[in-house]
Amino acid sequence: MRKGEVGMQLRYGAVITAAILSLVGAQPGLAQQAAPSAVGPYGPNSRGGTTATPIKHVIIIIGENRSFDHVFATYAPKSGQTVWNLLSEGIVKADGSPGANYSKFAQSSANNFHSYQLSPPSTPYATLPPALAGGPFAPYGCQLLGITNTNDCHSAANELAVAKFENGLAPGYYRYLLTGGNPSGNTKPTPPDPRIWYDNQDASHLPPGVYQLTQNKFTPNMPYDAYASSPVHRLFQMWQDLDCSVKNVTNKNPSGCLNDLFAWVENTVGAGSNGAAPPSGGNTGEGSTAPQFFNVQAGDAPYLKSLADGYTMSDNYHQGVLGGTGANHIMLGAGDAIFFSDLAHNPATPPNNPVDPTNPGQPLPGFTSALSEVENPNPQPGTNNFYTQDGYGGGSGSPANMPPNANYGGGSYVRCADAAQPGVTTVRTYPGLCAAGWRM
Repeated sequence: MRKGEVGMQLRYGAVITAAILSLVGAQPGLAQQAAPSAVGPYGPNSRGGTTATPIKHVIIIIGENRSFDHVFATYAPKSGQTVWNLLSEGIVKADGSPGANYSKFAQSSANNFHSYQLSPPSTPYATLPPALAGGPFAPYGCQLLGITNTNDCHSAANELAVAKFENGLAPGYYRYLLTGGNPSGNTKPTPPDPRIWYDNQDASHLPPGVYQLTQNKFTPNMPYDAYASSPVHRLFQMWQDLDCSVKNVTNKNPSGCLNDLFAWVENTVGAGSNGAAPPSGGNTGEGSTAPQFFNVQAGDAPYLKSLADGYTMSDNYHQGVLGGTGANHIMLGAGDAIFFSDLAHNPATPPNNPVDPTNPGQPLPGFTSALSEVENPNPQPGTNNFYTQDGYGGGSGSPANMPPNANYGGGSYVRCADAAQPGVTTVRTYPGLCAAGWRM
């Protein structure tokens, strides 16, 4: 399933919860008793087939923008193996329909009007907020070829043409650069997705838990190659998604996390506005995206399923740090979060200028910039959980942009050692969530 940003390359990323497969690339019969060394047939740079253990290579596949249960919700392991997913927990059945324990992932609405809360007062939803459509009308590959008047431009000739822009794909995958456009992609504000049907309900009347994204029983259907919306994957949003509180700790739930605010966070703040005012009507463009899942038993994600069948699957690992692609790639590579620095790589304080919500590209009097890279998850006045400052940066990104169209916002850093930072005191009521330093 494609992500929803127009013109972004297929591997554009913001990791939401990473599904990791560790791939073991040698057969047991190749195992040797000799100890490994820096040189020779067992060295790290050896290209031979002889290894000191059965493991020759470890490859990590990061499932960007989808969590483990998004992809492997209904995965059934091989005989003698187990997996912890929506199917094994009885939340859904193998056909994707609600299971006996469907209510274990029931979602809730909450109220957060004054200051950021990890676990605000909540009320269970009767139905999910509408699941909104995502992605462009014209598929990414079609746009590369200058074709914007259709949501499917697949042909043999176009496959050959688009391969010049995106090399390295398996031959059978180029067609998917040219198909699956969102039929509602040109409609603003973002409407409920007419392709979504689950438990005999449309996107505006879904039951208050998980739902299968793909379907071919109703028209228009939602095939596996379709563009769809992308779940929120930002630091303070993900902390809130989990609804964690020490007061909820029990023997059966030692984390104290209820995992019931995913849909509410997506609908109240989404991916942030960089300090701009809430959109008219409160539509963040996100909708109830996080509760959706694919069904590998119905043919979804066939390549990832084949890897899971043949190799080792980490079903109890989701991500190294709450947040998006950058933070998680750094965590996987370095085992720590990135800190804000100056051009000489010294720790520094991010720009923290105020932003006028009604005119964000115009610096306020007395300020020369509207850049504000310090997170402020406290709600804007009069809103329910619409963060004051959060986002990837507003404006075009060009340093030549001048007021009233200057670049603004960009709230992505928090200094967890500073209790005066917005949101930090609240976050630190739950042990282990916030470490020292300006972290992304």
